[in-house]
Amino acid sequence: MRYASLQRLGGNLFTLIMSCMVLYWHPIRLQSEPSQDRRLPNVLFIMADDLGWGDLGSYGQQRIMTPNLDRLASEGMRFTQVYAGSTVCAPSRSVLMTGLHTGHTRIRGNARVPLLPEDRIVAEYFKSAGYRTGIIGKWGLGEPGTTGIPTSKGFDYFFGYLNQRHAHNYYPSYLWKNEQQISLPNVVINEDASGGGVSSNKIAYSHDLIMEEATRFIDQHADHPFFLYLPLTLPHANNEAKQQGMEVPSLEPYDLMDWPTAQKGHAAMIGRMDRDIGSLVDQLKSLDLEEHTLIFFTSDNGPHREGGNDPDFNDSNGPLRGIKRSMHDGGIRVPMIARWTDRIAAGVVDDTVWTFADFLPTMLDLIGKSIPLGLDGVSILPTLMGQHQDLSQRMHYWEFHERGFKQAVRWGNWKGVRHALDQPLQLFHLIGDAGESYDLAGQYPAVVKKLTDFLDHERTESIHWPIQRP
Repeated sequence: MRYASLQRLGGNLFTLIMSCMVLYWHPIRLQSEPSQDRRLPNVLFIMADDLGWGDLGSYGQQRIMTPNLDRLASEGMRFTQVYAGSTVCAPSRSVLMTGLHTGHTRIRGNARVPLLPEDRIVAEYFKSAGYRTGIIGKWGLGEPGTTGIPTSKGFDYFFGYLNQRHAHNYYPSYLWKNEQQISLPNVVINEDASGGGVSSNKIAYSHDLIMEEATRFIDQHADHPFFLYLPLTLPHANNEAKQQGMEVPSLEPYDLMDWPTAQKGHAAMIGRMDRDIGSLVDQLKSLDLEEHTLIFFTSDNGPHREGGNDPDFNDSNGPLRGIKRSMHDGGIRVPMIARWTDRIAAGVVDDTVWTFADFLPTMLDLIGKSIPLGLDGVSILPTLMGQHQDLSQRMHYWEFHERGFKQAVRWGNWKGVRHALDQPLQLFHLIGDAGESYDLAGQYPAVVKKLTDFLDHERTESIHWPIQRP
């Protein structure tokens, strides 16, 4: 009996030791059962609005101070060649949510077209894996009463703006909480049907309310895996305020600078965002969630020339050509920082080319879900984890429908831009020419043909965004 007991004890010890070894080598068990929930990583995806590639100190900015985002970059991975889904708000967000580029995704422009039930987005996958899901900020993919509102697309909680025109106004008369309008003390005399306009009293600043809600969401779900999508509105302009559109409660610490008021406002907006993101990161640390939370920070497209802002004043696009609404890299290449304490190596600068379409498959890979066929994106989780991925032969596609139909393609270090279907492709080699200054189309006809063929055949037709071929 004593020998049998020792045998059983030895077997149990062996099982225990082997279990510990498995947990040691596989710190994240990607099942969604309640017993495994604590080992599922939280995901916090923060997206600025119209922040340029060169607006952060870690990307070369010299005059606008972003110490918290720079710290985030130094503690994680800073990508230098990541591309937004589009060069304006709504389609960029549609690409991010659906994993489909602008030749395939539902929403390819800023017209008010909602997501449909068959458009399965990243939040729905997170929810099916047992996550608490929230979006706090600017949505832009479905108006009230449509199939595209966040609570119909996998989000348990929504607070902020549904409509991007409404989101111009930093002092709105209301915001949305789930499917209800929440009244605010701001008075908007010239308010339009979407909620846009200019407040006459400017009491409640929407960005501050959004950050308060984000803090509350994290507190409420600290003991359960969560996906929080935080699409901020800073530093977008309030276009309806025209030259006074850089609305911010305080111009500090730039109030005494010898700058135009709009430039002070633009810098103060970025500084306010940086301060508040730093507070969120500190909150995660205080809740002992740093090692359990994968944080992304990016922008939805390039910098704007709106609300009195001059993107050249502080070199918002850095070495890149173009701004918002351009198919050159200044309009679509964006900062991207990823930090996951003790999982993503600190201080890494990575030049892998990837786009917003890759976010959905990467998250599916992260949580152990199968990646469905038909997506344009691929998982870049190995890259995040420090493993080599050869993605150099991928071809990336963009199209844009404002002020005429335009297309762009990136293949390796080649970049092609076509400003109209009846115009020839412009060809650039981005190594040594990040500013896309030298059109090499005449020197590389085979490359031009390959990229042109790709642009001609990559998109599907859309009743909302039709094109007329010559």
